[in-house]
Amino acid sequence: MSSGIGKVVALGGGHGLHATLTAMRRLSDEVTAVVTVADDGGSSGRLRSELGVIPPGDLRMAIAALMSAGGEHEPAGGRDRWVALLQHRFGGRGALAGHPVGNLLLAGLTEELGDPVTALDAVMELFGVPGRVLPMSAVPLNIEAEVSGLEADPRISRSIAGQVAVATTPGTVRRVRLLPPDPPACPEAVEAIAAADLVVLGPGSWFSSVIPHVLVPEQLAALKATSARRMLFVNLAPEAGETSGFSVERHLHVLHAHADDFRVDDVIVDAGSAPAGRERDHVERAAALFGARLHVGDLAQPGTHVHDPEKLASMVLTLCEEQTDGYAVGAVDRPPSADRLG
Repeated sequence: MSSGIGKVVALGGGHGLHATLTAMRRLSDEVTAVVTVADDGGSSGRLRSELGVIPPGDLRMAIAALMSAGGEHEPAGGRDRWVALLQHRFGGRGALAGHPVGNLLLAGLTEELGDPVTALDAVMELFGVPGRVLPMSAVPLNIEAEVSGLEADPRISRSIAGQVAVATTPGTVRRVRLLPPDPPACPEAVEAIAAADLVVLGPGSWFSSVIPHVLVPEQLAALKATSARRMLFVNLAPEAGETSGFSVERHLHVLHAHADDFRVDDVIVDAGSAPAGRERDHVERAAALFGARLHVGDLAQPGTHVHDPEKLASMVLTLCEEQTDGYAVGAVDRPPSADRLG
């Protein structure tokens, strides 16, 4: 798919970011993934505990997405065997059991080169993949949530620590924070956001993969200051544990509660998750909290709650080709707007 979109930065983590990156690589060869680094489960949890590295799992998945997506002049099949190798998990019952090859590669390169960003760049160079994968922070982070519904009195909240615990809590997550507080941003990620033509956030685990991106002060400042067009992709359905029972409107409200001065240009939702009528009107008002326009379309893979990369890419391309207030994405004469004040 040919497009005039220039540099794209995609923020998220896990399977949601994988879908976004697959879509964005259809539009640009200059895609940078900025990935959350708070995972404390499975192979990632073991490696961060034993080696002190940032959890590599979501970073590995982002690399795999950019490798497998291909580009306009690049058949995806050429790298399939290497993608499969990076994603391959060792079996058995020994020390390697459950570790993906890509996690071990990233951990080893980080120890060898002394820096996670250098290690990530080395992997991208090794496989000849355009773009970059960067951590949200160069230090491993922890998520702590305030959760209600775990006590007899529903007004009482309890603190739940750890991404896995937050994702699987039977209670209702009200708010999350990162530990250490005010964590350092990855300088390269901040630079990429400043230089971008398009910045996209979501979909993904809302409290553990999406909201953390607005909880790193330097990164939030970059998101507020960038001249890029900013798009927010909302999940197709509630996620068991983190957002059980959440409507699209509530997804937007809880993000706004964590960063009430964060602004985006476009909020993009699937038609099936925001039916026309009163419910969609509520979503439109929630989008306005970010200074954004609401865009609704058919974005899901049939019969699933997974974004279809081709449909997502098509909607983004359509929006970016539209003339809005006399400017287009990447235009140097883009006028200032109210959503960039403050």
